[in-house]
Order: sequence, then C-alpha cells, then structure tokens
Amino acid sequence: MNNSKSNNHADFYGFLAQSFRYPEQAWLGEPYFDLLDSIVQNLDLDNDTLGLRQTYCANQEGLEILQIEYTRLFINATPSVIAPPYSSVYLDQEGNLYGPSAVWVRRFYQQNGFELAGDADIPDHLALELEFIALLIDEHQEEVAEQFLNEHFRRWFPLFRARVLSGSTNKFYSTLLTLVDFFTREEP
Repeated sequence: MNNSKSNNHADFYGFLAQSFRYPEQAWLGEPYFDLLDSIVQNLDLDNDTLGLRQTYCANQEGLEILQIEYTRLFINATPSVIAPPYSSVYLDQEGNLYGPSAVWVRRFYQQNGFELAGDADIPDHLALELEFIALLIDEHQEEVAEQFLNEHFRRWFPLFRARVLSGSTNKFYSTLLTLVDFFTREEP
C-alpha cells in the first residue's frame, strides 16, 4: 500500500471515529460535511449528503436532533439502550459493558504500543476502535489493523449495525454505518 493511500485510509478511519462521538457544534460544521460529501461522492454511494448538510450543519435545531438521537441510540433509552457502541455487549455471553472482549481489546492496544488516554475510557467503544485502526494505518501497521478487524471488529460490528438500522431511521447514522461497513469489510 503506498504512503498516500495509507494516509487517506487513516484519515477516513479518524473521520469515522469522530463521527461516532457525541455530536458537538465544535466538530459538526462545514469542514465535517465537506469531508463527508467528498467521501460519499468518491465512493459513489447513493446517499443524500446535501440533505444531511442542510438538516444538521450550522443549525442548532439539527444539532439537537442528532444529540437526542445519539443519546437514544447509544447512551440511554426506555426501556434499554437500543445499540450500545461497545463490542462486549455483542460478543460476551453476559452482554454487559467491560466484559472479556473489552479486556481483550485493551490488551491488544497495549501489545501494539497504544494506551488509552483516560482511565474512564471503555476500550471497546466503536469510536475508540476506529481511532485505533486509524493510528495503526497511520503508523504503517496495516497487517495489525487487519488482524484487529478479523479477530474482533468484524465479529461485532454487523450486530451493532443491525440494531442501529432497526432502531432508527436517522439518515445521518445510516450513512455513517454504510461508510464504516465499506471501510471495514473484508476484501475479496
């Protein structure tokens, strides 16, 4: 893989990691939607990013809609969280946060020279896993990134994706899920 292509992939993963953090006006502006438009167009995906931009960009009401949906999908909802963005919920028999798969992820990070910045971070959060992949690719460790995708990420992401898609009609998150699926799917 050439250096430019590798850096682009790292940037895409970093973008996706940011996209699955709590929506804030500080990052959800014109530059974000410019990059989203560019990615969707370059991949020739059939997504209405202009509609997303008009609904959510530089629009306090749109931002609040995304914050409410993020909270409903990923943090809390009645009677339960629709799609917790943690692999342990999908991979561990108990289905709880910070289960054995989260411990495995933390250990994998450490074995490859990475530590979480904050002690409160749960290592198997979707955004952290995508950020980890971005860091690996940025450091030209594509084989390790592929190992992580094969041994861990691809086992739980489809289950998470299905929950989000069945629990929401929000085009912003369905577009992001399409992008994550595109970038993480196994190459034939």
